Amino acid sequence: MIQMRQRSTPWIQQKSRLIIAGIGAFGAAITSYLTIQALQEGPTSCPTEGCESVLDSPYAEVFGLPLALFGFLAYVYMIAMAVVPLFISSETQKTLRTKVENYTWLLMFVGACSMAIFSSYLMYIMAFEIQSICWFCIGSAIASFSLLVLTIIGRNWDDIGQLVFLGVIVAMVTIISTLAIYAPIKNPSLSDGSQNSYNITSASNPDNISLAQHLTNVGAVMYGAYWCNFCEQQKQLFGQQAINYLTYIECDPGGENPQPDVCQAKGIPGYPAWEINGELHPGLISLERLAQLSGYTGSRNFGNS
Repeated sequence: MIQMRQRSTPWIQQKSRLIIAGIGAFGAAITSYLTIQALQEGPTSCPTEGCESVLDSPYAEVFGLPLALFGFLAYVYMIAMAVVPLFISSETQKTLRTKVENYTWLLMFVGACSMAIFSSYLMYIMAFEIQSICWFCIGSAIASFSLLVLTIIGRNWDDIGQLVFLGVIVAMVTIISTLAIYAPIKNPSLSDGSQNSYNITSASNPDNISLAQHLTNVGAVMYGAYWCNFCEQQKQLFGQQAINYLTYIECDPGGENPQPDVCQAKGIPGYPAWEINGELHPGLISLERLAQLSGYTGSRNFGNS
């Protein structure tokens, strides 16, 4: 009698759930860090200067919350789906474990597919819209695609056709939802040409106006983008009246009177950025510091009246 040799399970399928959990933990670590920094409005430690441009863009916020928070929840979801069956005994509860494994594989595939599609859209935005590099975002995207690959090769699927059909449905829903969420960014409601596109509410005192006039007289330029929170804060420091005396250049093509070519030629690392005496000074800068950098000698009783 010829005995059939049982086919061994590939190692990737034996360890796939643990690997998925590990990658999920990596992604959760990245997104939790970005979430904390966003909620605290603190700077992000990144090897490239373009990180702040990406993380301060309108694409980094969804429903008034940091996008990284939703990414963190997605990675936690993947970790949970990966490890839940491991806590069910394969000896005493074999039937239950088999059912849970089947359901969680489908749920992991749906989650990973959605995350990979969404990450693809964000990579496109980063490369062609914002035109800056954020290594945290790239790391998260790599993790998302790795999860998708593992959910496909990590088990022996009985019906590949059904899996492809499910993937197409998930991709369509994800793309439509993503475009709907970010539709307002593609059609921003801008003002009638004044620099109050940021909805500046503070009033300027005389010294703020004098400093703004001085900055323009010495050729100082502020570079920014209409969606930049720090740019809005910078203008709030000057106030409604003073900002009309500033020389401001809009770097985003979707903003009012944009000059993206000028910003690109200047090598603007992030927003806002000041060019004073031929030197670039990125970041939100106090009025006192701007006075020092520009050689302002007038009264410095800066504030909002």
